[in-house]
Amino acid sequence: MKFHQKISLLHLLTFLFFGNTAFGAVFTLENKCSYTIWPGTLSGNGATILGDGGFSLPPGASVPLTAPPGWSGRFWARTGCNFDDNGNGVCSTGDCGGTLKCTGGGAPPVSLAEFTLGVSGTANTQDFYDVSLVDGYNVGVGIRASGGTGDCQYAGCVTDLNASCPAELQVTASGGGEVVACRSACAAFNAPEFCCTQDHATPSTCSPTKYSEMFKGACPTAYSYAYDDASSTCTCTGSDYLITFCPTSS
Repeated sequence: MKFHQKISLLHLLTFLFFGNTAFGAVFTLENKCSYTIWPGTLSGNGATILGDGGFSLPPGASVPLTAPPGWSGRFWARTGCNFDDNGNGVCSTGDCGGTLKCTGGGAPPVSLAEFTLGVSGTANTQDFYDVSLVDGYNVGVGIRASGGTGDCQYAGCVTDLNASCPAELQVTASGGGEVVACRSACAAFNAPEFCCTQDHATPSTCSPTKYSEMFKGACPTAYSYAYDDASSTCTCTGSDYLITFCPTSS
């Protein structure tokens, strides 16, 4: 695969199958956290489910997932999970319905890596990707494009927002004490000015708040609220992507 300066067998088979319309991508999910995480994956519009929806990823481990052209979806880290032999259980953050293999999205607060892949030979050749804190934050996440053309910016949130999360947004472990996630202001207060709803449902009427500005100041290349498009949406063409949980630098 491109990240390792070679074409993987899966990538080659994807190209042979799709011919001139091939792009797709190899997503490599990497755990730089000091603890095990359980990545969740969610595909949009009936697209191919990657990684069976979810799996365990120990510290230092990585897993490549190959997506077809036009794929869209998201990845996130679940933490503090306990699953039985049948894959049933619960996670402290990012839980997706009490199952190892997610069929829905992660419960907020959760940091998201979001993608929509392009298809060569069409009007939509660019990949679009971002790291979103709109649903809050649980672990740091970064996206690095490799082998593509275009801007191909780094996107991510490297800062540990749990360490600086205001008390009114904190989610603590069940035993109390440790902050395991930081809620969005929308989730904490459910008010239109924080959720960009009702009279605040357009870019001109929903402005940044002190909470979204705090997220933005800590993580300048991540979405901090619903209309934070200008500095948060990244594009690249024909790239593979390294998604790092708990990145230490950009």
